Amino acid sequence: MKKKQHTSLKRALKTRHLMMIALSGSIGTGLFVASGATIAQAGPGGALLSYILIGVMVYFLMTSLGELAAFMPVSGSFAVYGSKYVDEGFGFALGWNYWYNWAITIAVDLVAAQIIMGWWFPGTPGWIWSALFLGLIFLFNNISVKGFSEAEYWFSLVKISTIIIFVIIGTFLIFNISHNSGNSIWYNWTIDDAPFPGGLPAIIRVAMMAGFSFQGTELIGVTAGESIDPQKNIPRAIRQIFWRILLFYVLSIIVISMLIPYTDQNLLKNNIQDISISPFTLVFQHAGLASAATIMNMVILTAVLSSGNSGVYAATRMLYALASDGKAPRIFTRVSHRGIPHTALYATTLVAGLCFLTFLFNNKSVYLWLLNASGVTGFIAWLGIAVSHYRFRKGYIAQGFHLNTLPYHSTFFPVGPIFAFTLCVIITLGQNYQAFYLDHLNWCDVTATYIGIPIFLCIWLVFKIKNKSRFVKYSEMRFPTLKK
Repeated sequence: MKKKQHTSLKRALKTRHLMMIALSGSIGTGLFVASGATIAQAGPGGALLSYILIGVMVYFLMTSLGELAAFMPVSGSFAVYGSKYVDEGFGFALGWNYWYNWAITIAVDLVAAQIIMGWWFPGTPGWIWSALFLGLIFLFNNISVKGFSEAEYWFSLVKISTIIIFVIIGTFLIFNISHNSGNSIWYNWTIDDAPFPGGLPAIIRVAMMAGFSFQGTELIGVTAGESIDPQKNIPRAIRQIFWRILLFYVLSIIVISMLIPYTDQNLLKNNIQDISISPFTLVFQHAGLASAATIMNMVILTAVLSSGNSGVYAATRMLYALASDGKAPRIFTRVSHRGIPHTALYATTLVAGLCFLTFLFNNKSVYLWLLNASGVTGFIAWLGIAVSHYRFRKGYIAQGFHLNTLPYHSTFFPVGPIFAFTLCVIITLGQNYQAFYLDHLNWCDVTATYIGIPIFLCIWLVFKIKNKSRFVKYSEMRFPTLKK
């Protein structure tokens, strides 16, 4: 007798899992490490403004995604929404872009883990740590969706606790230093050319780094297909985004900028290219914590593993969704009896194995190569969310449906998706604009930064020509019936 083949996922993500993913899904090296470089390059005011702008944009995007995901909770949501409400080729390109983005990002995180572990064990070959952590992440994702969610819950709890403690200690230091020195608490905001030493160009430049810090927030949409009662729980999780933006990002930037002058050379070292040190470490050292570097390296390692864990989950589900929709080989629709798309998991893990390039090359060089390879792909996913939501809402209203029939609807439409789309385009095109002002155009830098854009457009165009797809008219859009 032929063994029955499982092809459907299981809804096992609880409210607390969704809440934690929404609260800290994107917290990683972008906040713990690159925040120092944003302050050094754009000054305290410029860094804060960049994070606020990106934060507002991401909040708008999440309300857009919340409306779509609560109405149609499917795994691999971006590709599905893009196909149904924009163009089938657009959804196809969006899905493969997102899978590629996370598959490469997992490799980036595993190389980052090598660099961090090298701080404690400088004599141990880095690839050994990558193998260990890749095996651990694979295990979390292969056990069950509960295995992934529980691991992510505790990873997230460590990150959130660290930030809360950081803000409390930092606030105490700010007022204590101000009291003892007689200076205003805003003293570091007034030295030299502060608070905006680099002007608008610097703000645009660091907005990309701020955007890197927020990438992963959209994971709440990917989890929709496996969440319990998504019509109720996804909107609740989306509402938590605002508080995370306010507490985790904005307050952290304010604390760092008040305690460390933007001219401090240590901040210049804190960028996504040097993940072994952190501005959080500098602040904890100001508080007299001798073991600050050890503690923060452990937290950063936790953040990196959390990102890798989320990346494996997101990439696996996207590949499964593409295959389920006939846009990837059917073999990737195979699901284990525990509800895990295991063949998609194997394929994603194989790409994550690019981290073993450090066996041949320097780990920091490989880190930069892989980071550049992911480039603008995260912003392309965000653009896809904004466009899909705008057209979804237009079609929904055009066909005579009422907003009160939606489980959740964004109150910021159409300003939200339009603002998010515009800012995403500006940041995507402007993130390496300096390369075009050089006497001799550096094609290597330009290619590394922008290669994701032509690849995305080519995939869309090839699919469009081959399958004769076209933009879906508002009158032809099909909307699923909500389950009560």
